[in-house]
Amino acid sequence: MVSTLQTNQQKIGVAVVGTGFGQKVHIPGLQAHPQTEVVAVYHRDINKARAIAKSNNIPHACDTIADIVKLPAVQAVTIATPPFLHYEMAKTVLQAGKHLLLEKPTALNATEAKELYQLAQKQRVIATVDFEFRFVPGWQKFAQLLSADYVGNKRLIRIDWLGSSRADASRPWNWYSSQDKGGGALGSLGSHAFDYIYWLFGPVRRLSAHLTTAIPTRIDPATGESKPVNTDDTCVLTLELADGTPCQLTISAVVHAPRTHWVEVYGDRGTLVLGSENQKDYIHGFRVWGSEPGKTLSEIEIPSDLMFPQNHADGRISAFIRVVDQWVQGIYSQQQIIPSLREGVYSQLLMDLCHESHQAASWVNVPNLDSFVDG
Repeated sequence: MVSTLQTNQQKIGVAVVGTGFGQKVHIPGLQAHPQTEVVAVYHRDINKARAIAKSNNIPHACDTIADIVKLPAVQAVTIATPPFLHYEMAKTVLQAGKHLLLEKPTALNATEAKELYQLAQKQRVIATVDFEFRFVPGWQKFAQLLSADYVGNKRLIRIDWLGSSRADASRPWNWYSSQDKGGGALGSLGSHAFDYIYWLFGPVRRLSAHLTTAIPTRIDPATGESKPVNTDDTCVLTLELADGTPCQLTISAVVHAPRTHWVEVYGDRGTLVLGSENQKDYIHGFRVWGSEPGKTLSEIEIPSDLMFPQNHADGRISAFIRVVDQWVQGIYSQQQIIPSLREGVYSQLLMDLCHESHQAASWVNVPNLDSFVDG
């Protein structure tokens, strides 16, 4: 997927807010894209902001979002801070009339996410969420096969997303351990899963969720004392799609599994499987298999036109560049894109309902996205 934009168009000046994932993925991704230029970086510590700016040849460094959006060179902003900071930061960016690329989860709850979406619409800016699986070659081939009715009428969907990023009990307490700050496996991984379920299979009618915490305390590095963890690290979810298809989704950040991310779709005409065994890179390594009833599962080739033109060592950069490309095309054409913050609202809504279901130990109905967003 190469940008169709004319390279003689003026580059879009982008500010990067958040220097963890932002420095690892956003800055190199934006600098690699032919139509974007990183013109500013934010860190709450101005000295760190200046050091990051200097090391990456970025002209401006700021320690407030207000200063970032005042810069004439800034036309767009990417936000890669922890979730509890998203709402206020994104609101400031949108109110200033700047285009926005936001990391998931969108906010702390669907009400905040909905407000950001409506603000983006009012300001007539292009706002998107980094739902990068939509842009990964194997996933795109998988989507094509589903659209071509490879499996026929769907009878069962099974999704496992299993990792060990939080499996080490000695890993210190941080914002990920706090529900008030948007932490937990549901926010980290479920936010992606809910978006690609909506993309691949359509909306959800109702859901049931059971959330658990395998490691209930971690050491707070600030005090050296044990501190409670009140976020989930394993999620067992059952979804009923709007078309009636049952979908079983299991997410964990505390297991050592040989199969990290697997999607299986069973229908009356065939079976499709998408999976990766890559333990270190959640973008690279996806392959697709298919079979007709009674036949052996065989691998399906991913065509060259879907492959990344350049494979970065960190696969997240490869996918992020495609997200940026979509965003840039929307900015130049002034046409709303998919995914937008609207998809971010839906993902957030499903996360909220999972917490509601877990607390009530019961199924909960999922409202129609149009009625929720526009109501």
